[in-house]
Amino acid sequence: MKIDFHSHVKISKKSMFMPNYFEEMMKEAQESGLDALAMTEHFNTFRFYDIYDYLEENYTYQNGYYNINGLKLFPGMEVDVKEVGHILLIGSLGDILEIRKALDSHTQKNDFISFQGLIDLTEQYPVLKIGAHAFRESTPLHHHEPALLKRLDALDLNGKDLFEYDADAYYSRLKKFASNLDLPIVGGSDTHQFLQYASVYNDFHQDCFEVEDLRASIISEAYKITISKKLDVKVKSAVTAKKLLKEMLNEEGVIESFV
Repeated sequence: MKIDFHSHVKISKKSMFMPNYFEEMMKEAQESGLDALAMTEHFNTFRFYDIYDYLEENYTYQNGYYNINGLKLFPGMEVDVKEVGHILLIGSLGDILEIRKALDSHTQKNDFISFQGLIDLTEQYPVLKIGAHAFRESTPLHHHEPALLKRLDALDLNGKDLFEYDADAYYSRLKKFASNLDLPIVGGSDTHQFLQYASVYNDFHQDCFEVEDLRASIISEAYKITISKKLDVKVKSAVTAKKLLKEMLNEEGVIESFV
């Protein structure tokens, strides 16, 4: 099972959720060779719940994921913490929505939950907690206390960072950091645009359904991370396309061709 652990379904935080754009993203994810996605949209994206309302109205949620015409879409979100850093949460629909509700008062920058507060909250649920882009200059994670970082389930090898920095040096730095924390690494494209799919992904030895299946495979290291030889082209193309699409957004935050 080929899965991307870090993906978005909106052009940007400020844009509206556009069903036709979502449908195109899912179709292209499959055509890129992926079998599954963790949908880690930003927890404070504009009208967050529109995404799940649309999914509930149009797709079947079963065995821990939405079945999008054969593609597995695992619920999740990307959460900012007060001390700077992003955490990916992946779990059952009910758990993700409960955690999101608990974060209602923490969606603004001045009110972000502390890293420890988020860890304490999410440990009440069987969700995967993945530290995103640990060495990204704008939103690093490496500065947090090791004792807190060790309470994560994994660290994110991020497609955007592999493109932005020297890929080999970045990956080596991340592997050393993960080893010191005794944490595994999983790959995620961090895409907002379909051209970036399969820039980096995880090839699991077995098919996975519920989040506990994902956790078991990660713990047992029953997967390998694949970095596309075309990563630079994929990410650069997606970044350019995203920029152009954002410029096309109207005052309502939609692109008319995707309405």
